[in-house]
Amino acid sequence: MCGIVGAVAARPVAEILLEGLRRLEYRGYDSAGMALIDGKDIHRLRRAGKVSALADALSTEPLRGHTGIAHTRWATHGKPNEVNAHPHMSGEQLAVVHNGIIENYEPIKVQLIEQGYVFTSETDTEVVAHLLDQAIQSGMSLKQAVQNTVSQLEGAFALGVIHKDFPDLLVAARKGSPLVIGVGMGEYFIASDQLALLPVTDRFMFLEDGDIALLTQDQVEVMDKSGQDVQRSISVYEHGISAVDKGEFKHFMLKEIYEQPDVMAQVLEGRIASGHVLEQAFGVDAKRVFDQVKQVQIVACGTSYHAGMVAKYWFEELIGLPCMVEVASEFRYRSVVIREGTLLITLSQSGETADTLAALRDVKSQILASLSICNVPGSSLVRESDLCLMTNAGPEIGVASTKAFTSQLVALLLTCLVIGRRHGLSSEQEKQIVTDLQNLPTLTRAILDLDEPVKAMAEAFAEKHHALFLGRGALYPIALEGALKLKEISYIHAEGYPAGELKHGPLALVDKDMPVVTVAPNNEMLDKLKANLQEVRARGGELFVFAGCEQTLKSEEGMQVIALPACSKLMEPIVYTLPLQLLSYHVAVLKGTDVDQPRNLAKSVTVE
Repeated sequence: MCGIVGAVAARPVAEILLEGLRRLEYRGYDSAGMALIDGKDIHRLRRAGKVSALADALSTEPLRGHTGIAHTRWATHGKPNEVNAHPHMSGEQLAVVHNGIIENYEPIKVQLIEQGYVFTSETDTEVVAHLLDQAIQSGMSLKQAVQNTVSQLEGAFALGVIHKDFPDLLVAARKGSPLVIGVGMGEYFIASDQLALLPVTDRFMFLEDGDIALLTQDQVEVMDKSGQDVQRSISVYEHGISAVDKGEFKHFMLKEIYEQPDVMAQVLEGRIASGHVLEQAFGVDAKRVFDQVKQVQIVACGTSYHAGMVAKYWFEELIGLPCMVEVASEFRYRSVVIREGTLLITLSQSGETADTLAALRDVKSQILASLSICNVPGSSLVRESDLCLMTNAGPEIGVASTKAFTSQLVALLLTCLVIGRRHGLSSEQEKQIVTDLQNLPTLTRAILDLDEPVKAMAEAFAEKHHALFLGRGALYPIALEGALKLKEISYIHAEGYPAGELKHGPLALVDKDMPVVTVAPNNEMLDKLKANLQEVRARGGELFVFAGCEQTLKSEEGMQVIALPACSKLMEPIVYTLPLQLLSYHVAVLKGTDVDQPRNLAKSVTVE
């Protein structure tokens, strides 16, 4: 869960590496560091804290060189301090940056200590540096040393390596963690994410699991896990560079909230014709797979898990197809019973979520097929799944997911429709739902027009320490998502509950200091929900309600109500998500937290 960037070029690369780190800071921000080859020496600079601390240090202690690596860290082994920051070195000869986890580092470390190596950090990464040095000391080339070292490592990792005796060579290796090569004119780059390299190139080569790449100014050579030379195709980045700028917005999160109407349109683009979903959009084998689906198993983490929970209501209520949803970190560690005809749907913004990937790999031989719903083309999850549906949401920089969540919901509903044809969904029903989906951009823009009243509502949360979110039916997962957003970025302890569970415990917490946020669309559950709201009011609780405009709920003492535009039942989970995102955002701004980079969290969770 770290960010790697590296470069080999005819020009100085320190500023390129630093800008790459800034763009990768969403992946880790406990510490940052850089190492460059200057003549025959490697010079390294590291700092605890954010990339800005490294930038300040570079302004007084500049590094020079045409070949270098850099890293921004999210701690997994060892405290987030300068000693544990990357790059790590073995003596003065070589430097390594690493993303992932070396699971067998402890026995390797013991062996290396017995052989005289001295460890200066608490990280698992330092064993890689010493193994490389050991191999080179035995007479191996840098290429051979990397091959030898990688063969000894267990776990998931992406590596960038430089050595002072090979000043024009940058070596990269990948197993389980993302790593891309940026292709320039007389220069090559590596990075954990394309975003890091957009200022210098829009052409990228995706390394496969087990690949090792040798980069010089003139060329890149790639070897697969068997050591054979291979060619990896070059693709052009599809999103404009402006996608990673905040523009007129104060934070990336707010920008991404406001991008959602356009993102929803992008999810639909090329997937709909004459009121029907095009099953070819899921892959060449989609028809054969969907014809055989008897049940759905959704596996995901965090916000994506909440999207899966909403989809369960859709699959079972709309088309009568059994659907199970499970957190990936639990799914992969229990004895799973997979029924015949199971389609495994994995959800991940990055496509590199470690637990979700592991769950897919664990049950691949037992399922009918796998479908990935993802935002990153070329990611591991996409490449390893039988089918995929890209959400086309563009880069999401804010750690707290917003547009990735709603785009996943739209993609899941498309999936439900295309499978539903085999399970009794009529052509007329599909056309009506497709029409509702096509109207979503207009509808959600109207929701965003409510920003000012939501901002005013947020003032009531500025001094609160706890909050409760309530919903019923398919809005229960939206209550969970609203609570997650508030706790992620404002650090207010928040919980989501099905409103009918109030009397089974949570009601004991309700008082004037516990704000209760409720999503209350005008559906068949509304009367039940109103009764739950009365339970809160009777205990002196303060209610904050997002309600359908057609109903009779009005603001009064102890209850603030914001009415949302009318929408169909299937669109409610998507529509009611946006005001909760805005509420969380404005509360976080009032509390003065780091909205885009909340403490202890990282965007792409590539470790367990």
